[in-house]
Amino acid sequence: MTKNYFLLLLFIVPFSAVQAQEEAPVSVAKNQFKINLLFPGFVYEHGFSEKNTLYSEASLGFGYKYSDYYDKSDVYIVPIITEQFRHYYNLEKRANKDKRTERNSGNYLALNASYFFKPLSGDTEYFSYVPSSTVAAVWGLQRTYKGRFNLEFNIGAGVNFSKCETKLALPFNFTLGWVIGK
Repeated sequence: MTKNYFLLLLFIVPFSAVQAQEEAPVSVAKNQFKINLLFPGFVYEHGFSEKNTLYSEASLGFGYKYSDYYDKSDVYIVPIITEQFRHYYNLEKRANKDKRTERNSGNYLALNASYFFKPLSGDTEYFSYVPSSTVAAVWGLQRTYKGRFNLEFNIGAGVNFSKCETKLALPFNFTLGWVIGK
């Protein structure tokens, strides 16, 4: 009889260990630092639950303006601060398909808030750039590959506020960079 219990345990214990591994939750990185190259900047992403992060970015944005009235154009560089509350919704699905989830490789929905400062260049007598804020809901994806190369894209809809006007905003962002640190 004891021999039968031993054989039963021999088969049940490994099976339950496999079940526990399959049900283990996939989680976002607790702390992640990135350097963006396309729009130079730094990112810190803090994971505060299994699927939610607070994303903070300080970067430089580039723009182009053209005026028919003055028949002039200008390129400008503007500092930007962005905060996002992200919810990664497909980490388990990616893990079940043996796709990467390390370093927050997944799709997300986010509430985005950005502040665009006065430009470092491009504010001329023909073009007066007014600092503004944008609040938006965005959908995005982030992928971190071997070698810590990082690609990110997001797009959404929201509202842009400045001291002059309030208007509809369609923010989008595409970055290339590297995850640094552990």
